[in-house]
Amino acid sequence: MWKNVLILRPLREQSKHLKYSSKMDIFLIILGAICLLVGIIGCVAPVLPGVPLAYLGLLLLHWTDRVQFSWQFLVIWAVIVVIIQVLDYFIPAWGTKKFGGSKWGVWGSTIGLFVGLFLGPTGIVLGPFVGAVVGEMIYFNRHPQTLSNNVEESHSAPQQTNFNRAIRAGFGSFIGLLTGTILKLICCGMMVFYFVKELL
Repeated sequence: MWKNVLILRPLREQSKHLKYSSKMDIFLIILGAICLLVGIIGCVAPVLPGVPLAYLGLLLLHWTDRVQFSWQFLVIWAVIVVIIQVLDYFIPAWGTKKFGGSKWGVWGSTIGLFVGLFLGPTGIVLGPFVGAVVGEMIYFNRHPQTLSNNVEESHSAPQQTNFNRAIRAGFGSFIGLLTGTILKLICCGMMVFYFVKELL
């Protein structure tokens, strides 16, 4: 009889532990899935840190007893997340400069993005474009004799008006924003793939 009690007690404790572990795993998996979903939304809405949230979803899955990612996998993805976040700040500005914009257009693009956050999806998309155009127009009005710093532009369209050059710079900022958004969506999409793959 005592032997049976001694055998059953560890089994009961193990059963309780498994039930607790199972509930905790379910909670972490659901929370991780929510982080991934919000992360994807954050790729379009810059007010949310989309890629870091998606990475947090992977970490939550890793903390369960069901899935264990390798430390190399987690480190590599952490580096990718940092790179994507840095590029997300610089790509719109690079796009503006690439299409013949000035520092005024870069600052206008940044301010336009910030203001656009409060105006919904339309503001987020048009904010950098309008901001860059306004910034370039202010720059050209203050420096009417200034030629474009873009050598290709000066050869191909020497008679181009300031407004057209401002539009081109604004288009560059829009392309930069679109490129950054696509990179974030690809990154989050891959993390969703690994998340689902480990659960199946």
